[in-house]
Amino acid sequence: MSEQEYEENIEGFRKIISGFPGEKRYIIAIMHELSRCYRYLPRSALELTAEYVGVPFSQVYSMATFYRAFSLQPRGRFNIKVCDGTTCHIKGSNILLDEIHKNLGIGPGETTADREFSLETVNCIGACAIAPALLVNERVYPRVNAAALKEIIKEYRGGGDNDHHE
Repeated sequence: MSEQEYEENIEGFRKIISGFPGEKRYIIAIMHELSRCYRYLPRSALELTAEYVGVPFSQVYSMATFYRAFSLQPRGRFNIKVCDGTTCHIKGSNILLDEIHKNLGIGPGETTADREFSLETVNCIGACAIAPALLVNERVYPRVNAAALKEIIKEYRGGGDNDHHE
């Protein structure tokens, strides 16, 4: 990243952070907004947050790593969450994970090099009746099998007009 890009990011972080009162109780809200805009929590944004609300960086960092909703690594534009709860696991979530690896070359916790797709497993999405299920961003896909998964990936890859999914 060039110095100019770094400065532009810092200014973007500051703009988001300063939209909240400079109080400790707003840390989570600030992190949610940073995560929504950048798809992860850059370290420099966390440092600025700590400075802004007047707490040690370690406190902000521990909150960022405690909550699974946050990531310290860049996530893809399309975040795939495969449910690996008991029902989904029994009904084949492991097959979905294998298929994602075959199609995208990533495993849980990884992001494709082009930052289009990220993959994570979650304990339960509350969709046991339609298992195995997965989410892409916030859209639920029920009773997914290998063929359906290929179509889902193709849908998000194709056409370049994928913003309607976000």
